[in-house]
Amino acid sequence: YSYTQFIYYTVLAALISTDRNTLRDKVVKSPEVLSVIRDVPHLHTLLFSLFKGQYRDFFQAVADISESIRGDRYVHDHLSFFLREIRLVAYQQFLQSYKSVTLQSMSQAFGVSNQFLDKELSRFISSGRLSCKIDSVNGVIETSRKDGKNNQYVALLQQGDLLLNRVQKLSKVSTY
Repeated sequence: YSYTQFIYYTVLAALISTDRNTLRDKVVKSPEVLSVIRDVPHLHTLLFSLFKGQYRDFFQAVADISESIRGDRYVHDHLSFFLREIRLVAYQQFLQSYKSVTLQSMSQAFGVSNQFLDKELSRFISSGRLSCKIDSVNGVIETSRKDGKNNQYVALLQQGDLLLNRVQKLSKVSTY
């Protein structure tokens, strides 16, 4: 690998696996990344348009860099996964700022059609990857943020159930 390729893979991986604050601290502000990011076509636009919330430019950069990924022998098999996950990151980042937003304004922000966005968001919502609802009659997307304490409570209950099951299995084994 060359150093430029290493930065290319690092940025691609960071875009889909880190939160926005970590992305800013570890990638966007990194002098190592900044020194070579312009050497890789479309990578600078991809990173900074997502970070700055310029979603129309971001979607164009995703389309442009997909050709580069398609030609890369190491990551070309993962192109569809990368494209799906990077779009999900952008949708989550956009929707995080709103309690509700019209489908029309979101599709304009991303530079895509209402139908494409509706279909795309529906898939992410039905798989549990986005926590929002689409009101197709009024053309509104309503976000439903999950409460942090509620998530902790549910996780605690699940872990407690697992622990009880293990204790019961252990007690059955030890009584024989």
